[in-house]
Amino acid sequence: MKKYLLYALFAVGLLSSCNMDEAPYGALDDDNAIQSANDAQRYRNGFYSGFRSMTSGSYITKPELQADMFNGITINGNRNGTIANGNLLAGDGDVLSLWSTCYGRIASVNYFLSKAEPLLENTEDADDRLDIERYIGEAHFTRAFYYIALFDRFCQVYSSDKGETPALGVPITLEYNPTADRSKYPGRSTMNESVKLINDELKLALTAMQTYEASDKKHVAPMSPYICSYTVMALQARFALMIGDYPTAISKAESVINSKVYTLANTDNYIDMWVNDESSEIIFRPFASSSEQPNLNSTGSAWISIYDDRADYIPGFEALAMYEDGDVRFDAFFNIRGLTVDGAEYPCYNFNKFPGNPALKTSTANNLMNMPKPFRLSEQYLILAEAAAMNNQPDKANAALNTLRANRIIDWEDANYSGQVLIQQVRDERTKELIGEGFRITDLRRWKQGFKRSYDYPAAWGLDPILVTAGLSVQYSADDHRYTWPIPSDEIQVNPQLKGQQNPGY
Repeated sequence: MKKYLLYALFAVGLLSSCNMDEAPYGALDDDNAIQSANDAQRYRNGFYSGFRSMTSGSYITKPELQADMFNGITINGNRNGTIANGNLLAGDGDVLSLWSTCYGRIASVNYFLSKAEPLLENTEDADDRLDIERYIGEAHFTRAFYYIALFDRFCQVYSSDKGETPALGVPITLEYNPTADRSKYPGRSTMNESVKLINDELKLALTAMQTYEASDKKHVAPMSPYICSYTVMALQARFALMIGDYPTAISKAESVINSKVYTLANTDNYIDMWVNDESSEIIFRPFASSSEQPNLNSTGSAWISIYDDRADYIPGFEALAMYEDGDVRFDAFFNIRGLTVDGAEYPCYNFNKFPGNPALKTSTANNLMNMPKPFRLSEQYLILAEAAAMNNQPDKANAALNTLRANRIIDWEDANYSGQVLIQQVRDERTKELIGEGFRITDLRRWKQGFKRSYDYPAAWGLDPILVTAGLSVQYSADDHRYTWPIPSDEIQVNPQLKGQQNPGY
């Protein structure tokens, strides 16, 4: 019976600490895993399973708990305590997990492309060809997505003066060629090489999606479970902002916004988006259901518990104070729970942005699972506002900022800012909108801002006895080495090309 390889997680992740002469899990010895458009579709479904995992749970919560917005509670059992308490080491399992997952899934894409591209050349049916071209485009998007994740966590902030410095980028592998010969393992690229790879992959993905959509637009809609051309543009805009390419960030964000395919949730329906995972502003939503949950992680459980009197981390007072009267995000993201610690009750605000979708329950208990929403229209407005402000286009920045605020704050009256005040307003708005979604460490690093945890809660709340002391003392300087994660020590040991290429400070 024919078997289908879904994806190669950990198995050949070139640069995973596993044996590199192994084939991907489930691969056929006779090399016949992908022989038709139907085979290619089955394989490609694994890409979306990977997205479901990578855009939920710890992959987005750990960078948030590393930053400045949340404080640990003494009953959290030290869950996520290492990173939340300011410790980040090359031997940490969290670091290795992200690295290995990304490279394992990149290896899966490399395998797929090695089979799908020859298949396309030998396929005559026009409909099959169109489908295969689409799947190949999705593969390029997937590869770019994981390289961006690696670039974001394991590389310093990009600047042109460091672009050609050796070994500041990520190791690049584009061919499926598992080997036990460690002399063939790649070392780190330059940052310019990494950037070029990602941009080239996204261009290929965009061309493929636009070609497919020219004949069939049925999957270009809000909440699509599959990527489309606007998903690609949204990622292009995000990456362009990350590397300071403001003209491209503006152009791509405007393309998504001006498509009119998506509309911002407003003050009447914003809260519902976070409970039921439905909104006209969701660009891409990997599919999940109560009967199909593999690789869907619980995101909300990083902060709250299924038990109403327990929580692991609570928002700092500074996070609560960001929102003005009439901002619907406050009620969407925070609620009051009476936490029980050592037999005493401590009422306080908890972070409830991921409260658990009732449709994803597998029993009467809330499993705190929500469908991932990795690309939303609001982020594109924020990208446009920041890039325009940094590119000396205040009118464009103010227009984007006011549009977003009008859909978040009841009776918002347009305001216009300039200079550094405008830049700070945009940054504040980005913090308010995207809190808890995995962007905070990246943003602080890009803005070259340090931080000190805010725990100055009103004395009447009496929370001091239940806060984790080690977490309260965490501070980062603007150039703190922990903003860039260490290359996993296991990878340096297994790959001789990585020796001497560790990030500074580790």
